[in-house]
Amino acid sequence: MTNIALVRHGESVWHAENRYAGLSDVELTPRGLDQAGQLASWAGRAGLSAVWASTLSRARITAAASAEAAGVEVRVDERLRELDFGQADGLTAAEMRERFPEARAAFEADPATNPLPGGEDPKLAADRFTECLRDIAAAHPDGRVMVVAHTTVIRIALCRLMGVPLDEYRRLFPKLDNCAITEIRPRNGQVAILRYNSPIGALR
Repeated sequence: MTNIALVRHGESVWHAENRYAGLSDVELTPRGLDQAGQLASWAGRAGLSAVWASTLSRARITAAASAEAAGVEVRVDERLRELDFGQADGLTAAEMRERFPEARAAFEADPATNPLPGGEDPKLAADRFTECLRDIAAAHPDGRVMVVAHTTVIRIALCRLMGVPLDEYRRLFPKLDNCAITEIRPRNGQVAILRYNSPIGALR
């Protein structure tokens, strides 16, 4: 069996104002770089057989320190990228309510059916992300793999893997902290959640 440690990248420059960062290539803050270093301290003793990351730099940079500590190369896959938020990219929730109030209200009511204007269909995002996880698990049987990606797509994928409606992702998984670990074990088309949003300091 393969264990997959899903990790949200380190803090980005849009984090403080809670701006939606989809496909924009937003830089890490100094705190985000420090979080990546703390994650690497765990990765060096976690018995990782591989480290994978989204193509976006905030995920690749976060992953790089852990890969070096684990003695492996970072592998990147575009399917691990964040949900495309379309016209909402770079905006706060308050700014969205000013610019497209009806679309924002529909998104809040049912985010899986009502993507933000010009944004990616969450169902398709869940498809690509979980397909990538299946490929990663097949490539590393009986291994422990770190996958560094993004908050929304990870939460959507968890719903898909658990077989619950995607519109529940904001309620079931209200947040993912930067560089916290959610570890899963896929098996026979199902998944066990071994830990969720575990802070780095609590990890063995």
